[in-house]
Amino acid sequence: MAFRRRRRRRGCRFCSGNADMIDYKNLDLLNDFVTARGKIAPRRKSHLCARHQRRVAQAVKRARQVALLPYTDEHIRLTG
Repeated sequence: MAFRRRRRRRGCRFCSGNADMIDYKNLDLLNDFVTARGKIAPRRKSHLCARHQRRVAQAVKRARQVALLPYTDEHIRLTG
């Protein structure tokens, strides 16, 4: 009989003891949760809990609003 191993689910990065504050001005942190095309990564890829996924999404949207993050990757194609 084949034994199938279950993968242990990684915990939320912010719920663990060494949590950084989610701030829209912290672009190094936010770039971890944005894909190369500029989309916000889903929970299954970012390994965040629901509460922190909502906070990261809000911070990304705020950073886009004040032009710290691009909405899409089209600016790269247009400017070279």
